[in-house]
Amino acid sequence: MPPPPRPPQRDLTPLAIGAGVVAGAVIGATIADLHNQRRETIEGGRTVYTEPDRIIIRDPGGQAYVRGNDLYRFRYGARDIRTDTVGGETRTVVIRPDGSEIITIVGADGRLMRRIRRDPRGRELIIIDNTYRDPRAVGGFYVDVPPPVVNIPYDRYIVDAQEASPDVIYQTMVAPPVQRIDRRYSLDEIRYSPNVRMQMPSIDVNTIIFETGSWTIPPDQAARLQVIADGLNQAIQRNPREVFLIEGHTDAVGNEVDNLSLSDRRAQAAAELLTQQFGVPAENLTSQGYGEQYLKEQTQGPSAINRRVTIRNITPLLNGGQASLPPPPPGTAPPR
Repeated sequence: MPPPPRPPQRDLTPLAIGAGVVAGAVIGATIADLHNQRRETIEGGRTVYTEPDRIIIRDPGGQAYVRGNDLYRFRYGARDIRTDTVGGETRTVVIRPDGSEIITIVGADGRLMRRIRRDPRGRELIIIDNTYRDPRAVGGFYVDVPPPVVNIPYDRYIVDAQEASPDVIYQTMVAPPVQRIDRRYSLDEIRYSPNVRMQMPSIDVNTIIFETGSWTIPPDQAARLQVIADGLNQAIQRNPREVFLIEGHTDAVGNEVDNLSLSDRRAQAAAELLTQQFGVPAENLTSQGYGEQYLKEQTQGPSAINRRVTIRNITPLLNGGQASLPPPPPGTAPPR
């Protein structure tokens, strides 16, 4: 897949906590504001739509994907941000007020390779190691596996945040896969392979409602993420290497390209808010939009239920099912 646009250096300057949630560098809070900033090209039979901070690809078979750049999320509360490119790899170091650093290493193809947290004493903890590729992996990022066999109650497999207790929220965030994970998956394989993701329970964050065409989280709804943030922080304290995928979804109103971009911005806005207002470490979150592909309410009309965000723990998928083990000593690579 083509890499997402790299943020201009001016867009990676530190922002104070409380500066306001804006998903990416684009000015405007509705998808209509992006139309005159989007460019369409044809590359190798694929249609590529480029926005200032995202890229959307439609392949010849009609399947479409969105790729964004999550470095924007690390601006909030940073003391300084440095970016260097050496040998085709780009290393972005976010320095926080306490002297700790978050190091993001991206390859020449735009793919995240590693994300590392370095504490003020120089000890490193690898959060994501995306350099490993399983020998059984075939082709690109899509993994063709059968749907998982789910033997737990449906309301514990897809948890309704509005109805669930804080204990259920937390237990879902640290729950094991619904079936045995037989290999490690790359982050892109997890992002773009639904049956891989579905091996992990999820939480539908239906306590926040987006307006049609908007990714803004209204201030009166932001507080509704408190119980989600508490569960995330508790899980990350238990294991500092936990990684959670924040998924964005839209209803079926509008066109596919708009909905993919919009859903990706909703996911990023939720991730940014969790960090800004509730202190969830940005490095333990990643986000991805899926547009209208996974409707919860089967309707082609407006649906607040479909305009939602979903959260799931993807750590067992990244490390081959060993998320329940104690975190490794600082500087130790994940098991291979």
